Amino acid sequence: MPIEGPIFSENQLIPAIVQEETTGEVLMLAYMNEEAYLRTIETKETWFYSRKRNELWNKGATSGNKQVVKRISYDCDGDTILIHVNALGPACHTGEKTCFYHTAWEDQPSKNNIIEDVVTSISNRRVHPVEGSYTTYLFQEGVDKILKKIGEETSEVIIGAKNQDKAEVTWEIADLTYHTLVLMELLGVTTTDIKEELHKRHSSKQGVANE
Repeated sequence: MPIEGPIFSENQLIPAIVQEETTGEVLMLAYMNEEAYLRTIETKETWFYSRKRNELWNKGATSGNKQVVKRISYDCDGDTILIHVNALGPACHTGEKTCFYHTAWEDQPSKNNIIEDVVTSISNRRVHPVEGSYTTYLFQEGVDKILKKIGEETSEVIIGAKNQDKAEVTWEIADLTYHTLVLMELLGVTTTDIKEELHKRHSSKQGVANE
C-alpha cells in the first residue's frame, strides 16, 4: 500500500536532501521534524531542525542565501525527504555552492553540469574580457558575427548528418551549442528559460495525449 507522505514519529528527525531544481545538483543534507516540514510547505522556503541547537532554523534567514522550494518528494518508506529548490545563493556555510564540494574518489569528472559550467565561463568572459579569448572576440564583434557562426555551424551539422558521420555530427552540434549559448548570454536568455519553454510544450502534448 503506497504511503501518503513522510512519516514523523514523536521526536523523530528525518533526513532532508536538498537538490537544485535546474541542474539536479545535490546542495546539502539537513534534518526535519514535522514542524519544519509543515513550515517549509507553508512558506515555500526550507526549514530544518538543528540537532546542535535543538531549534528550528530557516535556511538563509541570516545569510540571505534562501532556497525557494519547487517540489518535495519522499522515498518509499517515508523516512527521507527530497526537496527541489531554486537556490538564491550558496548552500554551504563556507561559501561553496554545494556542501558536497570535496571529492573523495571519481572514475572521471562529472559531466552533469557541463552546460551550466560553459554558461558560467561564457558569462565571465563577457564581464571580464580576456585578450586572445575566442569568446571575448565574439562579444566584441557583436550579434551579427555570432549569428553568422551559428549559421555556419548549423550547415556543418546538416553536412555531417547527410554523411551519417556520428563523430562529425557530435563535434558540430557541440560547436553549435556553444555559439547558441553565446547568443543567449548576449540576449539575456537563460538555460532555465529554455527548460521552462520545453516543459510547457511537453506538458501540453502530454495533456493532449491523455485526453
